[in-house]
Amino acid sequence: MEDDVKHQYYFSCISSITACIILSVAYVASLYVWNTPHNRNHPSVIKKRFFSVFIVMLISPIFTYMFTRCNKFSTLTLWELLGFRWQGFLLATVLPLILTVTLFLGPLALQGFSGLWNLYAEPMFWVNNVQSLQWLRNYVVAPLSEEFTFRACMIPLLLQCLSPSKAIFICPLFFGIAHFHHMADRMKSGLNFQKALLISCFQFSYTTVFGAYSAYLFLRTGHFVAPFLAHAFCNHMGFPDFNELATLPEPNRTAVMALSVIGLLAFCLLLDPLTNPEWYHNHIFYTLPLDAS
Repeated sequence: MEDDVKHQYYFSCISSITACIILSVAYVASLYVWNTPHNRNHPSVIKKRFFSVFIVMLISPIFTYMFTRCNKFSTLTLWELLGFRWQGFLLATVLPLILTVTLFLGPLALQGFSGLWNLYAEPMFWVNNVQSLQWLRNYVVAPLSEEFTFRACMIPLLLQCLSPSKAIFICPLFFGIAHFHHMADRMKSGLNFQKALLISCFQFSYTTVFGAYSAYLFLRTGHFVAPFLAHAFCNHMGFPDFNELATLPEPNRTAVMALSVIGLLAFCLLLDPLTNPEWYHNHIFYTLPLDAS
């Protein structure tokens, strides 16, 4: 009997990891199925890739449904597993976003000193953005499709054989490695292999770190909207521009540096309380035992 349980557990692990690998490959491959001479920012390429990732989004839950067979999830619907439910939804749209904004206090102050805040106050700025395919790709479609595939659909699969704490660090690896496909675009634009690889390795590092944070939000809140909004905001902010900080006059430079430290400390202090599972009525993931086996 014990051997049967172990056999079932190992089979579940293998099938779950295999499903995650297939989903990662399918997501990246869907971006390159189109034969086009244009770069990734050409409108026709963006539209075709929109279609591709939406097809992947339709397929991904099928893998979650087919390969999620453990007793821990037997009472849950597929929608609940994917993070789509009403209980705690409002808080999940607000608190994790506030937490993420807190981390970027310094860069936000830098934007204020550079005059970007005035631009944000212009209605036409947002009207023009919504009409831009590149803007929609970067801040809507990419966060939506990536969080759905790499978080909502993969995490339930991984939780069949991994504890939540381990899943937080394993899941982002699929996400980070998937971003290596940008090497092809960079080399196509003229960069040599070495420089393209260096940039991609750097991108892998911070996308993996973000992926762990995103997985943490998903597991703690049990809501898809939490990592989706955090992802969209992080895409908007980008990686901090330290060169711009160096050119900032005093006392603005000191203010930005101080706010960066304050934001980081506040983020660390608020990370646990603002993601309290009870606030989000999350009885889906956080009650799982540390040893998922």
